[in-house]
Amino acid sequence: MNKEQKIKLFSNLATGAAIAGIFIATLLLFNYLQISRAGPLESSAMEALLDRLEEDPNDESLKTEIRNLDLLARKAFFNNQWQVNTGALLLLICTVIFGISLNMLNSLKSKIEVPEQGEPDVQLARKLSQRGIIATAAVLALLALGASYLTNGHLHRFTAVGEDARAVPLEEIEIIEAASAITGSQAGANEIPDRPVEPASNGESMDSAMVSSANQTGEEQMAITPVNYPSATSILQQHGAFRGPFGNGVSYHKNIPTEWNGAAGLHVLWKALLAGGGNNSPILWGDRLFLAATTRNSKIVYCYNRFSGALLWQKAIENVPGSPPAPPKTTDDTGLSAPTLTTDGIRVYAIFATGDVTALGLSGKIAWARNLGIPDNHYGHASSLQTWQGKLFVQYDTNKGSKVMALDCSSGATLWETNRKVKISWTSPILIPAGNTYQLVLSADPLVAAYDTDTGKELWSVNCMMGEVGPSPAFGSGLVFAANEYARLAAIRPEGAGAIVWETDEYLPEVASPVTADGLLYVATSYGVVACYDAKNGTKYWEHECDAGFYASPVIADGKLYALDREGVMHIFHHGKEKQLISEPQLGEKTVATPAFANGRIYLRGEKHLYCIGTE
Repeated sequence: MNKEQKIKLFSNLATGAAIAGIFIATLLLFNYLQISRAGPLESSAMEALLDRLEEDPNDESLKTEIRNLDLLARKAFFNNQWQVNTGALLLLICTVIFGISLNMLNSLKSKIEVPEQGEPDVQLARKLSQRGIIATAAVLALLALGASYLTNGHLHRFTAVGEDARAVPLEEIEIIEAASAITGSQAGANEIPDRPVEPASNGESMDSAMVSSANQTGEEQMAITPVNYPSATSILQQHGAFRGPFGNGVSYHKNIPTEWNGAAGLHVLWKALLAGGGNNSPILWGDRLFLAATTRNSKIVYCYNRFSGALLWQKAIENVPGSPPAPPKTTDDTGLSAPTLTTDGIRVYAIFATGDVTALGLSGKIAWARNLGIPDNHYGHASSLQTWQGKLFVQYDTNKGSKVMALDCSSGATLWETNRKVKISWTSPILIPAGNTYQLVLSADPLVAAYDTDTGKELWSVNCMMGEVGPSPAFGSGLVFAANEYARLAAIRPEGAGAIVWETDEYLPEVASPVTADGLLYVATSYGVVACYDAKNGTKYWEHECDAGFYASPVIADGKLYALDREGVMHIFHHGKEKQLISEPQLGEKTVATPAFANGRIYLRGEKHLYCIGTE
């Protein structure tokens, strides 16, 4: 191929690439302008159907019509996304071909003789023309690529259904009883009040405001009268969150057993077979026990009678708008259902690794459900929920950005949302007292920070963490304690801008959270060491080496430290400066879940069973 033929070839390639690129760029820009004017999932028909559903929420045919329309809209949207992504790729290819062809043309034509003096400078004109074409094509390419990038970001605006305080209600299932899955006494009644009522003989008290009347359900009462959320005193009487009241790892119940054997049935009041997998911990409110699990195709919330072990109801969380069609990949030690639920005695709240968060009444009816966006988490989302005075707090630290938010407990709407300058974490928020209110405290790499529960404003922060932070913070003796393996254990004064009082790096937890009470601080490590420190100055009082490591967080209850290792052995110590090992009862199966406590009882979730330990 001679020089003229090469010039013709590359000239044709440059021209063809330019024409194709301009055509594709024009289509991408037109597509962007069209989507900008009307969102891909916005539909006046859908709005009309939702308005009709509000008037008649029991119309099943209307629900089916809404789901079908939503499915069509989403299929159209994802088809549009494929077209945009494909167009952007083709535009990039055209741009590369155009640039290479021009470069080859310039190289070939550089050997052409300079025209004689006085003749029109054809080569200069050609160069200027080429530069104009290049500039025009570059501008179009940049605009089109920018439009395609911006077009891809629309979906997240439509997945958070609770933003406008209107989530599509999901159908209720019948209350079921699964007596065959348990041993021990059975609860035979199917009529379940929507507020827990403790038997008079059990010695535990309940807020009278939390008990429904005999002729009204909880949902009916809330529609008539303002909701009375539980006081701090009422919360301290329950075990309604991960690690107990306010997430702090301290239980105020008494007569907690210290001897049992799960395999032999010693002091096992009842034992229930778990149908699904999950690493979340049980929570308690009144006579109810709640936990969550996932199967291959389902996300399920379970409610048991905590006295008998009867399964009162189970509810599948499905058809959540914006939920991914396939679950994200997670590791076995995290899974799709690692976050522990929380309850305020009015509703129970759950979140899964899909980003689905939901609220259910205590009778099992879904109050609302929404998707917060799929968390980009290489192990799986694990941050547990926390609630206080009508707000549901969600820590959402992911690989693609971090934030903390407060959702309205009654509707799921976002009350506030604060972006965080931290890396991905697996910790859970805690609430600490601050005058007449509470602060929300979170730990991640690199910050331990506190937020105003009413506004989400950051109140103080300390740069002291690093790595993949898993242990949640703890509070006691006026200090916040945060720790992580390969980082440090830091005691922080939560005043002003926040300040580190003392720190150590001798024994550091990887997953299990520290716990403190009465001036003592305990940590349990993944390599099997339990250590006790002076909470005020960091002096180490004692250490104890166990055969297995700890994922479950240690809990202080009834003057004792309960530390459950991964093999299911509970190491029970006297809560004091001197090491005194009381007992080491065995569950008989592995576990990573933190136990829940009530007067005279302890509840343990193993790999396969849920146990109630106690004495008659």
